[in-house]
Amino acid sequence: MFLTLFIVNSSGGLVYTRQLSPLAPKINTNDSLRIASTLHSLHAIAAEAAPVKLPGNKNPRTGADDGIEVIEAGGMIMQCLQTRTGMKFIISSTSTKDDLSEILRNLYLLYTENALKNPFYELDMPIKVDLFNRGVDLLVEQFHSGNMR
Repeated sequence: MFLTLFIVNSSGGLVYTRQLSPLAPKINTNDSLRIASTLHSLHAIAAEAAPVKLPGNKNPRTGADDGIEVIEAGGMIMQCLQTRTGMKFIISSTSTKDDLSEILRNLYLLYTENALKNPFYELDMPIKVDLFNRGVDLLVEQFHSGNMR
């Protein structure tokens, strides 16, 4: 079950956060901002501290910089997809068995289709696009029902 979604811009600013389940911990705005900037910083530090660098310091699957992709803890997992532009899509889940990369790619597609193509949306600003919110709800519902696995 998915818990929380964070979208962080290339500067480390939180542009979107959403609780995806009633089981998700209640996080206030300040804590969400703190979590997003911490994850962004850890991602950047991990890319620099990695003992083995990928060619050109790029991930061959995504074309993005190296960095933290998965954090596993007792009973939960957090997975990150960094795009070529530096946006980070981070989702947490209670299931450590699922590969979350599929839903992260679908969330990125939703973002490109519903936020970036919206003439009133400005890059690196908070995402307040109703169509994107409805798409996230539908996507999570489809994954939970098993229609997209």
